[in-house]
Amino acid sequence: MPVLSDILLSQNVEFKTKFKLSGVSTFKIGGEADFILFPDTAEKLVFSIRTAKEYGIAYKVVGNASNILFGDGGYRGFVISTKKMKGISVVRENNEKRDIACACGEMLPALSRRTASDFLSGLEFACGIPGTVGGAVFMNAGAHGSQISDVLLSSKAYDAQRDETLELSADEHLFSYRESVYSRAASLICLEATLSLSFADESVINSRINENMEKRRASQPIELASAGSFFKRPDGYFAAKLIDDCGLKGYRVGGAAVSEKHAGFIVNLGGASSADVLELAEYVSRTVFDKTGVRLEREVGYIERL
Repeated sequence: MPVLSDILLSQNVEFKTKFKLSGVSTFKIGGEADFILFPDTAEKLVFSIRTAKEYGIAYKVVGNASNILFGDGGYRGFVISTKKMKGISVVRENNEKRDIACACGEMLPALSRRTASDFLSGLEFACGIPGTVGGAVFMNAGAHGSQISDVLLSSKAYDAQRDETLELSADEHLFSYRESVYSRAASLICLEATLSLSFADESVINSRINENMEKRRASQPIELASAGSFFKRPDGYFAAKLIDDCGLKGYRVGGAAVSEKHAGFIVNLGGASSADVLELAEYVSRTVFDKTGVRLEREVGYIERL
């Protein structure tokens, strides 16, 4: 088999070998990946996936890894990060709206601030979400009563199973709470999203952003490593309140703990392993179910391949 590093270098795909995944995870947890790739264009991302498939190599595409727990055992294969896939362009506009196409690696907080400076409203909710556009579309990310599906018009996708690029309309995303067609179909990779934003007064937009950021600072443990809200919101309930009502704030397994500030967060107090986090999550879920009859479902994705 040809040397994989030579194949990747032939197309100028940036990569590192034997890479500790804790270095790209907001949880600061994760073992070693055989390869981590950083394509900076859609073409290089597609090439990376095609290479993995051609040589029988397992692969996983991630964004900012802000909603992911990497396993202690790492990943035997390619972890492909989209963080360097940047680009924003105007698709169309009129006196009321501007539609923009955003590469999947654009970070939401920076995009929220940039669109605000262009007098565009619609992404104020995303100012504190430490994820990429692609990740947001994948899980229909949201906060403060809004979500990415509220502004998404379409997206470009690569279907790795069919080896083709296609465009999905808003309806074809099949959005629901923290889910989309991307999260349900492993072969689909988001390359770009087109968002429709409305013109508004910049001071009003920035006021909303500042208010949202203040709420986040006051209510979430942003000073500690985590993957955000660990559990999905159960129908008719709030996961954090259920966990708090069960007296689990501060409960700890190894270096992982239920946040004292927001019970919906599991935080890395320092040196936590994925095993610590999973054991803690299982204890929390079991305790909540035993006491309330409500079953918590994990929102954070888990990636490991031994």
